[in-house]
Amino acid sequence: MKKILVTGCNGQLGRAIRNEYAADTDISFINTDVVEGEGVTALDITDVDAVMTMARAEKPDVIINCAAHTNVDKCEEQWDLAYKINAIGPRNLSIAATELGAKMIHVSTDYVFAGNGTKPYTEFDATDPVSAYGKTKLEGENFVKEFAERHFILRTAWLYGDGKNFVKTMLRLSESHPEVNVVSDQLGSPTSAVELAKMIRFLEPTDNYGLFHATCEGDTNWADFTEEIFKKAGKDTKVNHVTSQQYKQMNPASADRPAYSILENYMIKLTSDYRMADWHDALDVYLKNLLG
Repeated sequence: MKKILVTGCNGQLGRAIRNEYAADTDISFINTDVVEGEGVTALDITDVDAVMTMARAEKPDVIINCAAHTNVDKCEEQWDLAYKINAIGPRNLSIAATELGAKMIHVSTDYVFAGNGTKPYTEFDATDPVSAYGKTKLEGENFVKEFAERHFILRTAWLYGDGKNFVKTMLRLSESHPEVNVVSDQLGSPTSAVELAKMIRFLEPTDNYGLFHATCEGDTNWADFTEEIFKKAGKDTKVNHVTSQQYKQMNPASADRPAYSILENYMIKLTSDYRMADWHDALDVYLKNLLG
């Protein structure tokens, strides 16, 4: 029986991965997160001794790292913590994977780019993160490349799933606000955690190692995305399109976000027939499951 260790199992992607593999009776999951719970073992990925102890005891065939410090604004204030979780954690897991001969699957982000591009970023474009979150996530990628002999790195963007996310926030605001202000000059590809979990499951049994971009097909901006959410959910809340500068004036503590976050899933298209769903279709599925 194949054993898969998942970190951050209670996060949006962790939950989606568990659901994606739910019907596989020949796979055993070792679910870990920062806090112990039912069916979940506590694991501090920033503690190399704790990681190695668990890895040697459980002997997983695959390690999927979904753990991350994803609060972009907090990362600016908590550099050391962000670096420990987003960089040291993946390093520790990669060291363990190599010792065990296990595959290492690591999830990264569009924030490794400066976000000033004019065409979709491929896996071969130069990285240049501008935020603490992006910088620490890039260091995590580098550690995985350095220490994990058999690795997959998947960069995703604008992720939403079972948990706190942009879609749910907008729907919640629509219940009490006749209008909302949303940035319209940041471009990207909203990506369902379900779709990302499917791509992870597709790659996991293969030897197609390396760096992959993994976002839903198509692109939009946050304001238009919000309008699409409200339209599909039957909400009549007005969306005011604002610039990033205007939003920054209203929320001075917010960190800089990439203005252009569109990723091209170039490597998966070059090396396989696999395609991720269009973001409109993925949003339809998500809202149907969420709202019934």
